[in-house]
Amino acid sequence: MRSPAVVLIGPPGAGKSTVGALLAERLGVGYRDTDADVVATAGRPIAEIFIDQGEPHFRELEREAVRAALDEHPGVLSLGGGAILDEGTRKLLTGLPVVFLDVELADAVKRVGLDAPRPLLAVNPRKQWRDLMERRRPLYTEVARAVIATGERTPAQVAEAVLEALELHPAAGGASRAAQREEQA
Repeated sequence: MRSPAVVLIGPPGAGKSTVGALLAERLGVGYRDTDADVVATAGRPIAEIFIDQGEPHFRELEREAVRAALDEHPGVLSLGGGAILDEGTRKLLTGLPVVFLDVELADAVKRVGLDAPRPLLAVNPRKQWRDLMERRRPLYTEVARAVIATGERTPAQVAEAVLEALELHPAAGGASRAAQREEQA
């Protein structure tokens, strides 16, 4: 079993995809997102899976995607926001370099908006997001080796905080390429 260099967890809007791609570049490794794996396997968007086949079916696809990614991917891995709901997944994360990207509601709204196609936030999204975080925050912190608050930080600053928290060192040239791209953004 290969172990990922970094596993990012957190709610929608935490910046897992953006920060994950930056970290992968800085570390000189690949990036993988289990939500993208689910979409590729199912051949349809997550929102459609929820609507047509229900949350339990999606969670089973997610469990399999996480299990496969943890076995196969040595780079940076982002898990879907609800992956930690599964007890088996939490056990698989034990001892791994898991980082919880913590985000407050106001920042999540700025980053993804709450009108995006997110099935669990479809009705009264602000209340749903608060309720979701109330249930998930203890699970995120249970499996995390480090918790990084993302508010008031750029993706590059969050990536740097992750590297520092896990005591990881960028690959030669990785930090400079990522910093150049961040400056251009």
